[in-house]
Amino acid sequence: MIGRVLDHDTINFGELPAEVDALLQRGVAAYRSNYAEADRLFRQALALAPGELPVYFCLYKIHTYRGHLDQAEAAARLGLAEATRQAGWPADWREWRAGHDAADGAARFALYTLKALAFIQLRQGDVALARQMLDVLARLDPTGSVGWTVVAALADAAA
Repeated sequence: MIGRVLDHDTINFGELPAEVDALLQRGVAAYRSNYAEADRLFRQALALAPGELPVYFCLYKIHTYRGHLDQAEAAARLGLAEATRQAGWPADWREWRAGHDAADGAARFALYTLKALAFIQLRQGDVALARQMLDVLARLDPTGSVGWTVVAALADAAA
């Protein structure tokens, strides 16, 4: 999981440099009342540490929540590119094959982010592309551990 609530005000994003974690925590808190400030803080964290995957998660989540799907998609695609680079996977998700270890770390983030992209594609009306992404997820994560089955149910309803 990318982040866990530790208490009412703190999210555990995993091991991050203290400055990056502080920016993410401030961004999460700001999101409740000031979306623009949250976006600014998350982008500051991204500029500071472009290799830290939770930063991408924060960006694509807030934009998805606000319905800014183009921005959400852009952040998710950047996060997916970084995750596949770190995992040593092909950059094109269509080339991912069974046998790639996706239990944790960057590989799991790649699967989770592909699920997010499938959801974004559904919201943008591209059911066919979402289905292609979901087919890859079904092959690599047959138990649905990253939650893609929920998005698949939404795709079924949209069809």
